[in-house]
Amino acid sequence: MADGPPLARTTLDRAAHRRADPEWLASAWQQARVLVVDIAGGGRALVGAGAGRPALVLLAAPDVPAEATGRLFLGVEPDGTPVFAVDASLPVLPETRAVSLRDVGHLLDDSDAGLFTTAVALGNWHARHAYSSTTGLATAVIEAGWSRVDDGGTHVWPRTDPAMIVLVHDGKPGPEGLCLLGNNAAWRPRDGVRRFSCLAGYVEPGESAEAAVHREVTEEVGIGLDHLAYAGSQAWPFPGSLMLGFLARADPAQPVRVDPTEIAQARWFSRREITDVIAGTSVPADADLRVGLPPASSIALYLIHRWLNDD
Repeated sequence: MADGPPLARTTLDRAAHRRADPEWLASAWQQARVLVVDIAGGGRALVGAGAGRPALVLLAAPDVPAEATGRLFLGVEPDGTPVFAVDASLPVLPETRAVSLRDVGHLLDDSDAGLFTTAVALGNWHARHAYSSTTGLATAVIEAGWSRVDDGGTHVWPRTDPAMIVLVHDGKPGPEGLCLLGNNAAWRPRDGVRRFSCLAGYVEPGESAEAAVHREVTEEVGIGLDHLAYAGSQAWPFPGSLMLGFLARADPAQPVRVDPTEIAQARWFSRREITDVIAGTSVPADADLRVGLPPASSIALYLIHRWLNDD
């Protein structure tokens, strides 16, 4: 999965048939590697503090903090090792540092990327479902973390919110080919940078992902698309989305009319300009700010690179 979006990579066998086998799970826990994730602290985990590619710090079961909750069974690695996650404050260990998935997801190897993404997604779901939305009763964890149940027997299962994200471009090759990026109204400039990204939004009930792309682009920037192609997906567990990525073509002669409640600014950028931003060259966003791009762990930057390389 190395060529796909950064948080779409994994080597894990989720081994779902083991989730309802308490004897196997009890035995697996004794030989497991365990990822501690501080969900309340922003979904952080520990990585080694050394130079080079960061690697998750996984503990043996006896070393897990006593206050840890969850015992979420993530799956089995190719070497047969069971892997669990727990929610707890991060232990203080030498030569480690605390990081978020946003910080390092793109830097981790395929195994760690899959583990961290799954642990954060599942941990965030549990944090938001202490009570049943159907009965209002308190729920308890069952099936190794993959379900919750209330005292009346009503089950709830992890849910993911589908969202679309699209890189709109003019279809032209070369350094003067254009793409359309927007600055979300909720994003404030930071360190002299105004961040621009792909257009995105949730898929509404009764709507296809493709229909959501057309609707969101029209709503946010007021332009129509004349071609749409699916480009890949990845989890974005902040707290629980699945980002469905697309590339779409549009005529840049159309006037851009932003919805100010959603988009503060939208404009077309040339490949030359985007290449400069990635290289660290300052490209002005306006009189006082320079252009910034999405974080490297996002599918948004993956889509931008896909377009850049389709030259």
